[in-house]
Amino acid sequence: MPAAAATTPVSPVKPGHRRLALRDEHLLPTLVASEHTVTARRPRKRYFPADEARRLFSPTLRTHDRNLRSLTTDEAQLARYGLPIWHTETALAAALEVELKALRLFSTHSAKDRCVHYVTFAIPKRSGGERVIMAPKTRLKRVQRQLNALLVSKLPVSEYAHGFRSRFSVRTNAEPHVGKDVILRLDIKDFFGSIHFGRVRGLLIALGYGYPVATTLAALMTEAVRQPVVVGETRFFPPVGSRACPQGAPTSPGLSNAVTVKLDRRLAGLARRYGFAYTRYADDLTFSGNDIAAAHALRLLAPRVVEEEGFIVNQLKTQVRRSGSRQTVTGVVVNDVLGLSRQDRRRLRAAIHQYFLAHAGGSADRAKLARLDGKVAYLSMLNAVQARRLAAR
Repeated sequence: MPAAAATTPVSPVKPGHRRLALRDEHLLPTLVASEHTVTARRPRKRYFPADEARRLFSPTLRTHDRNLRSLTTDEAQLARYGLPIWHTETALAAALEVELKALRLFSTHSAKDRCVHYVTFAIPKRSGGERVIMAPKTRLKRVQRQLNALLVSKLPVSEYAHGFRSRFSVRTNAEPHVGKDVILRLDIKDFFGSIHFGRVRGLLIALGYGYPVATTLAALMTEAVRQPVVVGETRFFPPVGSRACPQGAPTSPGLSNAVTVKLDRRLAGLARRYGFAYTRYADDLTFSGNDIAAAHALRLLAPRVVEEEGFIVNQLKTQVRRSGSRQTVTGVVVNDVLGLSRQDRRRLRAAIHQYFLAHAGGSADRAKLARLDGKVAYLSMLNAVQARRLAAR
């Protein structure tokens, strides 16, 4: 009779991490070597249900890393982060209030899809060019909003991230940089496109989810650009790139903050070494201090850290601004006080004047008044003194 397999403590997935490498017995080898070098049969269930087997070995969940495929849920790790515990796709579907069939429809990656779940369009950028927006259709958007409330809003975020967070804004992002001698601004190229399917799945596994659930969640929150192709009388939408966080999905902003936690902390540590402050608003990285030599050192070192964390700095948008020129952070002037530039305030004052001339002549446009109110309210959020002067007029 074969000897029983020796029980060994479960080790972390990576050295120094707390997430344990808990395994699904279904996916482990049947025969194992014991401490007496005698093959022993590992106790496990004999089979998968047919639908689970098809799903697990489908192209969406396929992976060459067997150690990754067999990972199951680490409840203690999920509890540390206050995340919901989902062991299976069935539990996930129940939490999202959709049928399992619909969940798998939205989270299946196929090279021969006959329908797409996103509407793609382009909007012009202020700096030129176009920004591609991929907006989820109604049913998927409802699922993503539910997922945003249950999971994404609870993911870890660094204290240096000011975008896509309640009680944070362009004002809180700009405040640490007011009155500094020098400001360094960097921009991450293709920010959301760099947060690909594998990074999202890896983050969720590190936070404690098992491989099948983490893969399904990653597929729900990512998508690839697709190109319609007609074969015979059938129209297909094959992907023309890898899956990534679409700019336009409700879950993408929160995911971007969670994926960049390590990047933010490394850049903040680098900034402190040179006596500089650091903040990030989406893909805009800002450093400020009083030493121009340190700013140039950061200009060389920060892009290396960004690349090591899986992103690329857009060198064309890198700027170093001294106090003698206009210093702006995410559109907010920070030379001496927070606010709008003198030119922007003059344009707003002229627009208010033109509106009241039109109002006196009986041709006022209420929609224009609403836009002016919005602009004055924005200025009031940045600088109440500047806003009161305009409102008084």
